[in-house]
Amino acid sequence: MNFNIKEIFTAFMVLFAVIDIIGNIPIVIDLRKKVGHIQSEKASLIAGIIMILFLFLGKSLLSFIGVDVNSFAVAGAFILFFIALEMILGITLYKEDESSAITASVFPLAFPLIAGPGSLTTLLSLRAEFNIENIIVAVLLNVIFIYIVLKTSSKIEKFIGPNGINIIRKVFGVILLAIAVKLFAANIKELF
Repeated sequence: MNFNIKEIFTAFMVLFAVIDIIGNIPIVIDLRKKVGHIQSEKASLIAGIIMILFLFLGKSLLSFIGVDVNSFAVAGAFILFFIALEMILGITLYKEDESSAITASVFPLAFPLIAGPGSLTTLLSLRAEFNIENIIVAVLLNVIFIYIVLKTSSKIEKFIGPNGINIIRKVFGVILLAIAVKLFAANIKELF
């Protein structure tokens, strides 16, 4: 085991910014109003399982379809770039279709809101740079944080307020933009 606090912290912050659970509090509250109750434990656990499975199986899946990790990391950098632009500029480049689900705890909360394309792409991008055990710790820390936020989302919204949530989104958007540029620069060299 090669645990590194700096790698864990960086991976945690990258995933935290991409998942953007604080910025998604309004969506969580809206889901609570629609379905009445969200199972925070179930949503957090399923999202964590999806992310860890993809961390291990994603690379095999990519090699099966003939894509290397560096190419995927560059593609991930583009996705992170656009997510960051959405966060900073307050725009929506991609909008999911509204659909009624049997349980909002699994869909759309655990997947694709928490463990969505952005976070899964980010996991493989991180895997290209960090030790896997550090990424797993970062995922687990994020899952714990997600659980706490889901459990206390209405209290957090009242405490922070809509302006506070917007400020947090923009700050994490700038951080995510810088990370996207770094991922792109580090992996584009490997392709040429």
